[in-house]
Amino acid sequence: MDVNNVNVEEIVRQVLLSMEGRGQSASAPNGAAAPSGQGEKAIPKTARVAMLTALEHYDIKEFPIPEVGDDDILVKVEGCGICGTDAHEFKKDPFGLIPVALGHEGTGEIVRMGKNVKKDSAGKDLHIGDKVVTCMIFKDNPDITMFDLNKQNVGGADVYGLLPDDDIHLNGWFSDYLFIRGGSTVFNVSDLDLYSRILIEPCAVLVHAVERAKSTGILRFNSRVAVQGCGPIGLICIAILRTMGIQHIIAVDGEQKRLDFAKQLGASGTVNFKEFKGIEALTQGVKDAFGGYLADFAFQCTGSPAGHSNIYKFIRNGGGLCELGFFINGGDATINPHFDICSKEITTVGSWVYTLRDYATTFDFLKSAKQIGLPIEKLITHTFPLNQINEAHKTNLAMSGLKIAIINQ
Repeated sequence: MDVNNVNVEEIVRQVLLSMEGRGQSASAPNGAAAPSGQGEKAIPKTARVAMLTALEHYDIKEFPIPEVGDDDILVKVEGCGICGTDAHEFKKDPFGLIPVALGHEGTGEIVRMGKNVKKDSAGKDLHIGDKVVTCMIFKDNPDITMFDLNKQNVGGADVYGLLPDDDIHLNGWFSDYLFIRGGSTVFNVSDLDLYSRILIEPCAVLVHAVERAKSTGILRFNSRVAVQGCGPIGLICIAILRTMGIQHIIAVDGEQKRLDFAKQLGASGTVNFKEFKGIEALTQGVKDAFGGYLADFAFQCTGSPAGHSNIYKFIRNGGGLCELGFFINGGDATINPHFDICSKEITTVGSWVYTLRDYATTFDFLKSAKQIGLPIEKLITHTFPLNQINEAHKTNLAMSGLKIAIINQ
């Protein structure tokens, strides 16, 4: 070796770079950008996004993957559930967002992250390859912080999957990649399986509802609880109550298959409202299911004004109610305040979405549910690839299953 021709500074620079995992590398095949950090995978230049471009119609579009800034995270999407909110947007665009990239029940793997990203929103370390979910994007609101327990729900915050389209486009989980901007909440959930991670967001809605119910002081270990509505929301409610140790849970719905599954998730009995004529007969059916007693507490999960009107009849004097079924304006309900609320002294709470603390609590619920043998993952009854997202939404609207999910190949 001719020592005089050796560039010592260049050798030292290459050694230091290789120690940091940033040594020179050739371009990745197929036009993909070469990895730029330790453990990073080759990332394509573009990503597919399911863009809702008209009522009841998605187009699969392709957009450039932007450069990841110092505070940003790029996630390769693994899957995303279809929410009732997605169904409303698909059918009616009530938020006026079209064109929009939807999907907020998603999860995926970190494939690139900025140098300032070290920990998630709960203080857990973040690394390339970790599985994550998002909750919200912070606004200039000092009341919304991680550790303000139940101080304010996040209903007014920005959420990935409900963002107006912009020049990034990778704004929703119905896509190949999600671009998480600095200032967003993100949680490391690598210790949960894929289906559990997809169910985190809807489960957080029910964790919050149960916390609201507990604030009344009426929901207790030995309470008799009625859950009206056995779609995904009501079924998750039953699973959370059972995981808490509550054993006297009666599920009320009109679909026998859902009532049968409610028993698998912890309901001690069921009432099919189609078998009863009139509210008095239905109320007696609920009472009989509780062994001659009315409910101490009830959860109304249907989003039906008639359902809200009926639920008061199922509750004993001095009992409690949590109304969580109306995520959008579902219309007016008719009640008699004297008979339904005042003379019975019903304590009522409303619930809508969740706080950040509820989101973190949900991770423990999902683990506990599995530990006691509740088949929570069976809520996901149908899966579709991204390019069949229109069919997936139509399946959801037809109520052919419970939770419909997009699973990336």
